[in-house]
Amino acid sequence: MNLGSERRRRAALTRLSERIGALSEAAALSEGRVEDDVVDYVKGITERADQRLAFSGDNTIVALAGATGSGKSSLFNALAGAQLARSGVQRPTTRRAMAACWGPSNPDRLLDWLRVPVRTNVGPGKGLDGLVLLDLPDHDSTERENRLEVDRLVALVDMLVWVVDPQKYADAALHEGYLRPMADHADVMVVVLNQADRLTGPQLDQATGDLRRLLDSEGLREVPLLCTSALTGAGVDELLDRLTGTVRTKRAASARLGDDITSAAAALSEGIGGDVPANVNPDRVKQLDAALARAAGVERVGEAVLTSMSRRGRAATGWPFVSWVQRLRPDPLRRLHLDLPAGRRKDLDEEPPGPTVIERTSLQTATGGVEQARVGTALRALSDDSSRGLPQGWADAVRAASKARSDQLPAELDRAVAGADLELGKGQWWWRIVRLLQWLLMAAVIVGLGWLGIDLLLEHLGMGTIPAPGWWGIPAPVVLAGGGSIAGIVLGVLARFGVAAGARAAQRRAVDALVDAVSEVSDRAVIDPIEAELERHRDALVAVRRAAPKN
Repeated sequence: MNLGSERRRRAALTRLSERIGALSEAAALSEGRVEDDVVDYVKGITERADQRLAFSGDNTIVALAGATGSGKSSLFNALAGAQLARSGVQRPTTRRAMAACWGPSNPDRLLDWLRVPVRTNVGPGKGLDGLVLLDLPDHDSTERENRLEVDRLVALVDMLVWVVDPQKYADAALHEGYLRPMADHADVMVVVLNQADRLTGPQLDQATGDLRRLLDSEGLREVPLLCTSALTGAGVDELLDRLTGTVRTKRAASARLGDDITSAAAALSEGIGGDVPANVNPDRVKQLDAALARAAGVERVGEAVLTSMSRRGRAATGWPFVSWVQRLRPDPLRRLHLDLPAGRRKDLDEEPPGPTVIERTSLQTATGGVEQARVGTALRALSDDSSRGLPQGWADAVRAASKARSDQLPAELDRAVAGADLELGKGQWWWRIVRLLQWLLMAAVIVGLGWLGIDLLLEHLGMGTIPAPGWWGIPAPVVLAGGGSIAGIVLGVLARFGVAAGARAAQRRAVDALVDAVSEVSDRAVIDPIEAELERHRDALVAVRRAAPKN
């Protein structure tokens, strides 16, 4: 082999190794998503391929396989030039595989891997050094162990020479059990019509013609068909020449493994399918978030914020003589344990586990089963949409991923709502200004009323009154008492408009904060697992495509 050929061979082996790695990755990613027998088959292929590549590429393993009475062992002896295999009328003649090895020594490690204990070195051969020729048991043996041994070695060898005889060349056991299923391995197979000496010229032409048509119909047009006679030696040299060419190129092993990887990749590709949308449908995500928000009581909390902030604002900015009544009314946020700062609520939610700082926020306490049903419907719609176009196994995995944490959703929604920063203190700076003004006005009223009271007392005691200036023609005490009361009431009424606007703004902020918190739960518990599963499918698809042969 020249230097250029050797470089091409090594490059092919490198590419083959990469394909094996890619197929192994695809199989690992497909576990639980593709049928177990397919994944196991692919794993078996990659494992055998790795093991075969670990051995020296200087050896080529060729197996003679055939039915009982095909003359396979006699042909084996003819190729080896020695009586190594026992042949005769007793069936089965070959009970276990034996090896004939060309070269200075036997490749014992390789033969140990093949588990072929009977091995003979036939010495150096012209162009055949490195050839390991196996004589397999009969594939139609009445002994089950023999058939299993054939199946095992057929999967391991680099090249197969199928030996048939004129009487059983159309045997269904051969064609349906081996040849037709291995049509994608045509480049590493040869079919030999042995015992040609038993046929006349026209009979041989007819038999070879029939066999050729049969092979062609099975997708084996590229498989060479030779005629031999172990008894007369006819065609043996032609077969040896073909083996010599195979050994010289050292491509049989890589070709066989390449065919194995191609077949396995095709089988796995059926279970993986094709491309699907890269991400989940954002409209479905919005629908799910909306359903979870309803289930988490976001609307209820928003109403509670509106009511609570309205009452707090009126109490803070209203006429002090009457605004205290607002404080007597129950605070809906306090009932929900949402009146505390977010940081403290988070601390309360950490111990003991579970929802402890809010009474009713999630699926556990939603109104009847309505909200649960809505969430379930949204989950199904999201998973169905995300899995559209995927094979059944992958679609089931996507649906399972969407529901994997559904039992934890109520508690997670509770914690999200309890830990959300509602920003209840935002926008209240003007309350303090109004409150100060209201207290100043209340002080004026008290001073005015006190002044009038003292004047009445002094007048009652006949001591006269306290001289008082007049403002706008009205005595100062009357202005203080009456004007302070009127101004306080008017200020309280005007402040209500600001309080109402602020309460609505607080409601919007609270709802936005809660929706964001619910969305984070949705992303973490539902969307991320679905996207992880879709990414796993994309990775498997990329890997199996890397394993496929380049066109």
